Amino acid sequence: MVNKSSKVHKFRRIGVLTVIAVYFLILVGGIVRSTGSGMGCPDWPKCFGSWVPPTNVNQLPEDYLEVYKQKRIDKNQKLAGYLDKAGFETVAAYIFSHPNQYIETEFNVTKTWIEYLNRLVGVAIGILIFLTLVYAIPFLKSDPTIFYLSLASFILVGIEGWLGSIVVSTNLLPVTITIHMALALVIVALLQYAVVRAGERNNDTTLPFSSRLNGMIWIVLLTTFGQILLGTQIREEIDIVAFTMGNALRAEWIDNLGTSFYIHRSFSIIVLVLHVYLAYLIYKLKDQRLTRWTNVMLFIVLAEVMFGVILTYFAMPPVMQPLHLTFAALLFGAEFMILIIYYYASKRVAKKSVAIV
Repeated sequence: MVNKSSKVHKFRRIGVLTVIAVYFLILVGGIVRSTGSGMGCPDWPKCFGSWVPPTNVNQLPEDYLEVYKQKRIDKNQKLAGYLDKAGFETVAAYIFSHPNQYIETEFNVTKTWIEYLNRLVGVAIGILIFLTLVYAIPFLKSDPTIFYLSLASFILVGIEGWLGSIVVSTNLLPVTITIHMALALVIVALLQYAVVRAGERNNDTTLPFSSRLNGMIWIVLLTTFGQILLGTQIREEIDIVAFTMGNALRAEWIDNLGTSFYIHRSFSIIVLVLHVYLAYLIYKLKDQRLTRWTNVMLFIVLAEVMFGVILTYFAMPPVMQPLHLTFAALLFGAEFMILIIYYYASKRVAKKSVAIV
């Protein structure tokens, strides 16, 4: 019994640490975007051809702009070739013909080191997820799902790293950034599910199943996921507007965005209403743990609305951009926690009913 408890405790501890680290990486990624440091390192996994980036432009060859641009083009040609052979001719043509890859990125020591630190955090997360997988091995006999969730997370982190190299080689190609963000949320969800599942076997809390509440949780979760992806696409539009306007006149950026921004902004009202209604349904259950997570969810969604207002009406302060993105990811995580907790609590009721029959 002691060994089982120790096994669960160790796994949950490393799992929680890994989840926190992933959210921190999302924050760092937001800082990279808001500071325009995404191409601070024009190659991947190295930075300007070195494992430790330069601190002065004099450490680079005179033709470094052309050198790294050509390297990106060569890599994209190979990628486009693979996609073309696999039958994705349209995607291949889009990647290779997109003008982003032909933009030269001048060396900026601050942006280079911001991007480099972002990559270091990514490496640290890779190590943590590997440790999570190692600590999940003892569950292979008792609950193999936990192990396979950890294994899936580990594999997806590898794919995420590869996708990061594509983001760099295509010079922040819009669609790749959106996929990059979506995959990060999937990894977080898998890790959270594995961590919660490991501890739920020792929890006897039961709650009545409500199809209305269960459906509402899913609606809110999927709506938030969609809002995050739409917000990521808007962030890509902002990057284009900022580049066009020479990163000046921030107060005018909003006026140059497309309809996606206005859909995102208007739909946020519906999102807020959905969250309030979900909270009402959960509060009626009077379950302490769900109430606590619902309070967290409401705090985050209200903070998100406030951040959105500040970004829209106060010339998009740079500090708000990474906070808006990070809190959106945290909101998704809080909603997913509510979904998992309610799923197991109501599932136990179903099992008891079957046992009685």
